[in-house]
Amino acid sequence: MQQHNWTKSFVVILALTCLANHGAIAADLETASAKTVKVLSNDNAKAKSEHWQLVWQDEFSSEQIDLQKWSFEVNCHGGGNDEKQCYTKRAKNAFIENDMLIIQAFKEEFQGPAKHDDDKQYSTTDTRTLPYTSARLRSKDKGDWRYGRFEIRAQLPQGQGTWPAIWMLPTDWLYGTWASSGEIDIMEAVNLGAASDAPGDAAGTPETRVHGTLHYGAMWPNNVYTGTGVKLSDKLSPGDGFHTYAIEWEQGEIRWYIDDIHYATQTSEHWYSKFKDDSGQWQQRGGDAPFNERFHLLINFAVGGAWPEKVNETGIDPSVFPQRFAIDYVRVYQCAVDTNTGKGCATNSESATLVK
Repeated sequence: MQQHNWTKSFVVILALTCLANHGAIAADLETASAKTVKVLSNDNAKAKSEHWQLVWQDEFSSEQIDLQKWSFEVNCHGGGNDEKQCYTKRAKNAFIENDMLIIQAFKEEFQGPAKHDDDKQYSTTDTRTLPYTSARLRSKDKGDWRYGRFEIRAQLPQGQGTWPAIWMLPTDWLYGTWASSGEIDIMEAVNLGAASDAPGDAAGTPETRVHGTLHYGAMWPNNVYTGTGVKLSDKLSPGDGFHTYAIEWEQGEIRWYIDDIHYATQTSEHWYSKFKDDSGQWQQRGGDAPFNERFHLLINFAVGGAWPEKVNETGIDPSVFPQRFAIDYVRVYQCAVDTNTGKGCATNSESATLVK
């Protein structure tokens, strides 16, 4: 990763610490919990456009993880959020089983590189020991796209302290370090099954929310984010079965879907990228920056950290581990109507929230 540029953020929360990462936190945890949460309606499901053409996929039908499509990140860095896992490339933490990618987190002490590993320089002296292990995979330089539909079918882990995510980071960082070059969170969830602190939930109600978010603005600490949380219909939990998480990304607009239900939209009317010129004055980049450059996919399972440990039942419940994050498939489509802008294939719902 780039200098701590992996902000695997926490969706409705935060402003991160360090040069850019998994959402370093400190700020709006209470605000995040207080936001109104949409409940999806199956009546709003719509089939995707027939003009989306499949251009990249992993059905996980091989015996081993396809290293032509994915790379492992290896570190005990903690994501800038004080996460408690070391990411490894061991088969114990990530493997193929029954045509699915399994990322498994264990409670076990592990020592590894203390820094991110974007330059592949694994230090044997600058190390750190953490109490959990897991895995984080990315498609950087093996699957990179500007615009398209990104669709992932998965079953999420459960328990206080769990933090699975499907997200995207810029490949080239054209506008600077996090978050001036942007981050797209397709799906994040924390503490599924723990006692919910969602508005309106009675005491003891299990947590079932998932979140979709954008991070943008200027380089940390002048970054911002916008997003929303949702619940599945019929009080279903994303940890009890498989659901399909997707975004449709076109020039100037990104839309979020669960099980083909369009629940949120963000547009370039509200996102932006800023930088300081030589005189120290803030300047805003033109057009629809930063979401007009190549991005790649990341799939990871974090344990603990600033977001999950400060909400719901707080902390990490070690008794729930090991936990598994199961991914059935990853599919990437481009819009045949206009591959340059991604426009012409949108699936829209009037009930979707326009996030500002």
